[in-house]
Amino acid sequence: GHRGLCGHLASLMGSLRDIRRRIGSVKNTRQITRAMKLVAGAKLKRATDAAMAAKPYQEALTRVIGRVVLAAGEVEHPLLTVPENKIDVLVVLMTSDRGLCGGFNAKIFRETQARIDEEIADGKTVRILAYGRKGRDHFSRRGYDVVDAVTDIDPKDYGTLADALAKRVAREVNDNTAARVMLACSKYISVMNQVPNYVQVLPMNLEDADEVGISGDYIFEPDGAELLGRLLPMALRTQFFQGFLESQAGEQASRMTAMDSATRNASDLLDSLTLQYNRARQAAITTELTEIVSGAEAL
Repeated sequence: GHRGLCGHLASLMGSLRDIRRRIGSVKNTRQITRAMKLVAGAKLKRATDAAMAAKPYQEALTRVIGRVVLAAGEVEHPLLTVPENKIDVLVVLMTSDRGLCGGFNAKIFRETQARIDEEIADGKTVRILAYGRKGRDHFSRRGYDVVDAVTDIDPKDYGTLADALAKRVAREVNDNTAARVMLACSKYISVMNQVPNYVQVLPMNLEDADEVGISGDYIFEPDGAELLGRLLPMALRTQFFQGFLESQAGEQASRMTAMDSATRNASDLLDSLTLQYNRARQAAITTELTEIVSGAEAL
């Protein structure tokens, strides 16, 4: 019986060591997730401020364009021209570079992939221009045509990227290499709610502009056509810029929520491991006492 007790005590000591090791590793994980949650929270504040600040500008621009279109009547502009090409669709896809942000990217993937598959089933050829490592990897792995990718994006570069992107897609439509340009990204509603979006950005659709409540006659200087020549490229660039800003806000909101939940799970796991550890310790002490008593009796 004495040898049996020794073996039992050794296995209890081993399991105590294992539990202690797991407690240490869960504590480290919790420290990381808590830090990531705090960082995401700070970035989220900056990102939502930027996204909200840019929105009124975009709305005002749409209103002005609506007024000019109504006053100018039929307007010719390269960004409004429907190309002869009916086959090629270019999708500008915005996702994050890094993971650990809950279902943020998965939602965009699901929506975009479904819409791209519809385009392909309809006989269209789809090319993807990916902004963000996650989107590039997801669609490349699945055999979609990712023609170009921009990764490791710094929010400071959104303006420059939006400029270059607006020029690039305008050139595609003007050169007749794309029939339509779509923007697939996340629309930021609130911290708990980001909605995947798939919208046409080119050729521009000015029907929406007509719905803006416009009254009174305006005289434009220079004339409407020239004004639109300046305003439409600005509107296209702003749409991409807003897309980048809302994607960043959505990513940080999603990461903050995911890391908050991970931190809470780690705390729950620590509680149950501590309970397990204390029980195992008590069992080890009881076994040790039994061993001492049975050893004394043998003397």
